[in-house]
This record gives sequence, structure tokens and C-alpha cells, in this order.
Amino acid sequence: MPPQSDIQSELQQKATELLENQKANVIIGYGLLETGNVGAIFITSPKQTHRLVWNELCTDNLTVYLARKEIKKQGKPCIIVKGCDAKTLAILESENQIDRETLIVIGVACSGVQIQGKIQNKCLACDVQNPPHCDIVIGKAITAEPQADRYAKLAQIESMPPEQRFEYWKKELARCIKCYACRQNCPLCYCNVCVADKNQPTRIDTSATLKGNFAWNILRAFHLAGRCIGCSACATACPAGIDLDLLNLTLAKAAEDNFQFRAGIQRGAEPLIGTFSPDDQEGFIR
Repeated sequence: MPPQSDIQSELQQKATELLENQKANVIIGYGLLETGNVGAIFITSPKQTHRLVWNELCTDNLTVYLARKEIKKQGKPCIIVKGCDAKTLAILESENQIDRETLIVIGVACSGVQIQGKIQNKCLACDVQNPPHCDIVIGKAITAEPQADRYAKLAQIESMPPEQRFEYWKKELARCIKCYACRQNCPLCYCNVCVADKNQPTRIDTSATLKGNFAWNILRAFHLAGRCIGCSACATACPAGIDLDLLNLTLAKAAEDNFQFRAGIQRGAEPLIGTFSPDDQEGFIR
């Protein structure tokens, strides 16, 4: 794959061209923030494109901003995505949350991103280093076999006796403080009113009790069944360090085992939940 500096330079050049030619009105990309971290920036002028960066710290899934009214007011967007992020676009399109024809997607070849100097687990199992569903792709990753089994850690948990597994999750979810950062950082949590916020009647205990924490995190995982693309945005945002990826992987594995379905891989695929096929296996409901 080309050096990061070459990719960054090409990315800035392409963004400049799109804005100058008025093919896009806003570029949603990565930039250096005042905190010193790399995060989302919104470029509306060709004179600002030098602020765009590309490196191993570009962890965020920027597609979370596409449904926000502040971005929609800017006009036609262009968004920069990694391979895992690009899968989100296929889900959002199938759920009629974006008009793909009014969106420009720049995919950047990615060999992995890091959190606190450590490559993320999702990157070790990645098989979309060259991003799909894009209009423009910058760079070309060395296509290699994933370095890890995406379900390896889940297999360890599932090998535990039920009582031990339950104790594991009680310890994990007891740390939840109900800040909902997982929801806010997830590009597929786009409901105008979340079930967790409804209080007539109250669906979920709003206090950070173990009962309420189980209800919230399990309900959210089920809402992502057949939809979660494994970008780890939720786990990255969690201030308590809860391994939310494991909950999502549980349902992703069920979808793959029972329906040979992986979210976001095929553009135009019907949503798994709500789609019936006479060939569906029924063993999972017995």
C-alpha cells in the first residue's frame, strides 16, 4: 500500500477538486482536533482541504454524521470511509436512510487503525481492507488473509458454562453508567426517539442498575441484529471499556450460521430481519 503521506496528499487533492467543481458541498473527513486527537472535521472550502489527514488514528466511523440535519443543510456531502465503514452505507441505503445517488464516497485502503497504540481487534480479522461500495478509492491495500478469526474471542466466552458466562456479563455490564455514548457513536442508531428515552410508559430502567444495564445493552444489540457491520464505534466510545463488540458478534454469528448473511457485504441486499425465504432454517427458534 502507498505511504500514508501519499494517500493523504491524494485525498486532499481529490477533496479540493470536488469542492472547486461544486460536485460536493461538504467533505466529511478526518482532521487534527484542538485536543490533539484525530476526529471528524467538515470541510466546505477548497482552502480548508489541507486540514484533512489520513493515518492509523482515523478510527471513527464518519457515516454516523450522514443522517444529521446539520449535515443535510450543507448540501451534497462527500464522505471518507474505511472498508468497515463502507459496509455501513449498504445498510443505510437498504433502510432508506440515505440517497446513495446524492452522496460521493471516497474509500481509503486501510491496513488497520489503532487505539492507544494498539491495533484494534476488528482490524486483525478484517477482509475489506480495500473498501467496497465507493465512488473513488485511494490507495490499494495488500489483500491478505485476515490475521485472526473474527469470532475467536466470542468462542472463548461461549465455551464457558452458562453460570460462568452470566457472571462474566454481570461484571462487564455492572460498569455501564447509562451515558448512551454507544448509541450516539453508532451510525445505525438513528431513531429520532430512542426506546430508552421513552417514559410513558418507561420501557427501560433509566438508572444505572444491573437490571437496567442488562435491558439496555441487550435490547440495543437485538436492534442491531443483522445490521451491525462490526466497526467497533460503540466499544470505542464506551468510557467504561465494556466489550460491546462481543454482544454484537453474538448476533452477527447467529445471522451467519443460520442465514449465511453478513451485514453490509452486498449492496442492495434485503435486510435480514423482516425478510422471509422459504429456504430459511428454523432450528434457531426451537
